[in-house]
Amino acid sequence: MAMEFPSDLQYLDSHEYVRVEGDTVTIGITAFAIDQLGDVVFLELPEVGESLTKGETFGTIESVKAVEDLYAAASGEVLERNEDIIESPEKLAEDPYVAGWLLKIKLDGEIEGAMSAEAYGALVQGH
Repeated sequence: MAMEFPSDLQYLDSHEYVRVEGDTVTIGITAFAIDQLGDVVFLELPEVGESLTKGETFGTIESVKAVEDLYAAASGEVLERNEDIIESPEKLAEDPYVAGWLLKIKLDGEIEGAMSAEAYGALVQGH
């Protein structure tokens, strides 16, 4: 299966993506990460109003294979979380980039260390 990495997103080496729209940042996990995890069975995400600190864990994703930490691509306040995905985490695999977003935050500062779709694709190609 060919993996898609939309070019309008930025990617982190911890396999999260970010979509920046003004000072609002949408955070999710990549198709590669979902493929590696297998069937996702549980998501733990922060509540609206909580603050994220860039580089710190903000939640966990659990699959039939493993439990992995989720890392914040940026610092900011949680504006919204995807309740549909929390209730039905198996849907992540169907559409990780549009319907499968995890959080929206109000950006506080910069996003550092993010890479283009091409660079991320090259990074995961060897796996």
